[in-house]
Amino acid sequence: MLDDSFITGLPKAELHLHIEGSLEPEQMFAFARRNRISIPFDSVEAIRAAYSFGNLQDFLDIYYQGADVLRTERDFHDLALAYFRRVHADGVTHAEIFFDPQTHTARGIPFQVAADGLCAGMAAAQAQLGITSKLILCFLRHLDEGDAFETLAMAEPWFDQIAAVGLDSSELGHPPSKFSRVFAAAASAGLKRVAHAGEEGPPEYVREALDVLGIDRLDHGNRAMEDEGLITRLVRQGTTLTVCPLSNHKLCVVDDLADHPIAAMLKRGMRATINSDDPAYFGGYLADNYRAVAPLLDRGAMITLARNSFLGSFLSDAEVNAQLARIDAFVAADATA
Repeated sequence: MLDDSFITGLPKAELHLHIEGSLEPEQMFAFARRNRISIPFDSVEAIRAAYSFGNLQDFLDIYYQGADVLRTERDFHDLALAYFRRVHADGVTHAEIFFDPQTHTARGIPFQVAADGLCAGMAAAQAQLGITSKLILCFLRHLDEGDAFETLAMAEPWFDQIAAVGLDSSELGHPPSKFSRVFAAAASAGLKRVAHAGEEGPPEYVREALDVLGIDRLDHGNRAMEDEGLITRLVRQGTTLTVCPLSNHKLCVVDDLADHPIAAMLKRGMRATINSDDPAYFGGYLADNYRAVAPLLDRGAMITLARNSFLGSFLSDAEVNAQLARIDAFVAADATA
């Protein structure tokens, strides 16, 4: 078994993190009080008990309920900075975080409130903790493409602070092709593209994300393992997969973490990475996800996962090289310790 200090000390990036999904029960309770919002829970313990669900839709129901306590720039700033403080202890040196503006604009919170609050929290994390970050705007796939276009238009003044667009929320029945035009518009605006596909949806959704949306990175992608041709394509293209073990287990994408496909992905040459998805709801932050699959992997595989996290990031080549050098230095020092 790998020493825990190796897992936490290994420099790593997180590429699949929904910032609203880092809302801890204590934060929900505190933000509700601060904003004088009534919530159907009388204690932190009651909220924690509600963070129990058996499938994606049940999770999304409590997720959107929790997000309702986020009302001000201060809330979004505090939410982001709390996340960065937690993962600083996990060895995270760079993170690319998702946010769902439609979740907020639909309840009357201006786009600017969420965007400016998150950007301020990200700037504070870099200044205080040395963690760099990028922001990814996700469209909610259960809504229509017209709504996504409206959100993209709202985001235009922040395009210099938004690295990419993504696609999340309920996957089944909402194929990537539903958002082909808005992704094309985002590409024309110079934004990178990512999309959740192959979590609950079939391998064909992964193909659509690649062919129709032109994604630069694949979020989840577990079900690509059901299609040999798709595996070969992902390997040959060097497509990064942002895999989320604890999320997969909590949402029953895998029944047993001992059967998680991460080891098979690496063995096949896929550029897989480890991420936490919605850590407050799924039982752990980034290092917890590394620990969850550590019994399946050796030291070299862990190093590969960390390297993949930077190779699959939207950092510049020079920034990636600097991060890879940090990994090499850590590994060398650990070997001689």
